[in-house]
Amino acid sequence: MRKPLVALVGQPNVGKSTLFNRLAGERLAVVHDIPGTTRDRLVTEVEWNGVSFDLVDTGGIEANGQRQYTQTLSASSANFIAEIRTQSQLAIREADLVVFMTDVIAGITATDIEVADMLRHVNKGTSDSKRPFLLLAVNKCDNTARSIDAQQFFSLGLGDPYPISALHGRGSGDLLDTIVAHLPITSATQQGNDSISIAIVGRPNVGKSSLLNRLLSHERVIVSPVAGTTRDAIDTPLTYHGSDITLIDTAGIRRKGKIVPGVEKYSVLRALKAIDRAEVVLLLVDATEPFTAQDAHIAGIILDKARSVIVVVNKWDAVPKDTYTIDSYRAMVRDTLQFLDYVPVLFISALTGQRVNKIIPLALNVHEDRNKRAPTAELNKVIRSALGEHAPPSRGGKRLRIFYATQVATAPPVILLHINDRTLLHFSYTRFLENRIRARFEFSGTPLRLAFRERSD
Repeated sequence: MRKPLVALVGQPNVGKSTLFNRLAGERLAVVHDIPGTTRDRLVTEVEWNGVSFDLVDTGGIEANGQRQYTQTLSASSANFIAEIRTQSQLAIREADLVVFMTDVIAGITATDIEVADMLRHVNKGTSDSKRPFLLLAVNKCDNTARSIDAQQFFSLGLGDPYPISALHGRGSGDLLDTIVAHLPITSATQQGNDSISIAIVGRPNVGKSSLLNRLLSHERVIVSPVAGTTRDAIDTPLTYHGSDITLIDTAGIRRKGKIVPGVEKYSVLRALKAIDRAEVVLLLVDATEPFTAQDAHIAGIILDKARSVIVVVNKWDAVPKDTYTIDSYRAMVRDTLQFLDYVPVLFISALTGQRVNKIIPLALNVHEDRNKRAPTAELNKVIRSALGEHAPPSRGGKRLRIFYATQVATAPPVILLHINDRTLLHFSYTRFLENRIRARFEFSGTPLRLAFRERSD
């Protein structure tokens, strides 16, 4: 069953992201005093009094005719006013309940009036079963005097205002009580989380948001040719042939030395956390540019975090080709990512849709391999064959012996080998054993860990 959806909407800098973080109980949304910091919709699960719902943070809505914030928006956000408004409207249409946030210090603005009219129009234009319930929250009510001032917002015609302080938590409990009282109730205990998490990561402007939109077949996030448009990690659920999937779009990852302090820094950290949350990572690279050291750096991060990975080469439609183009590019990727030679490489175009339909099936296959168990008998057969093919290393007349092997973990797979002397191990032989195990069980796109335990002869 789909969890109820609650959307936070309002003009820029009224505190939506601060309230989002407050209700989520952790810092998920980027918070900054520059209006326009939040651009896309950001979703997290919230539980209150046994009721679980999805909370959506949205970008600030500007008044169509006024645009009073245009000059005060962060420079990189001013070009996205229309796109931000569209994303907020999508969130409103999808929501079961909308929390309209205002600012008691700013008072009632022209934008507040326009958004209120827009919300009333949404309610009038839909059937009763589809109308979102509306709550009016007046933020920055840090004291009694401001809470009294909040009553002026009653004139917006959206019911009684709820005075809150998102920063300090004042009134947030009462607001949550009202939210859950007006939601289609689904018990948190009834909601499993068996969704397969797939993160889309890469350098800025390689086409991550375009790929997400193509996968979803509709405009889910803002796409722009300006590098760095996506700041937050955005979770989007979908179902593919009965499999529940969560797609995570992230901000572009730059080298530490090129990260602008402030907002972008937190965004990069959030992208790295997205890798932490994912089971399968789509490493997106740009076919029109040389495979860079930064691409390899990101791949190394994915490997360090033991995540499964697929290298997705985007913009393949823009590359002049001959019979050997794909093979040459794949060889270049393999050469650059020698430590990830088990990773599938897929050539796509998010713009045209070329081979995009292969991504999810391949990711599901990789996820299956990530959770695969090698039968113990077959695994030891592979080890015995490897020992016969290539004698283990020795030193001082003593040779490495492998008595027994078994798989002790999945996600990622971990193979435990019982040996006689750990000091006789050599990296090259460990890699040889890994390659032989992969040749038999594949473990495509998935790191394979070999662990060793000493025992006496």
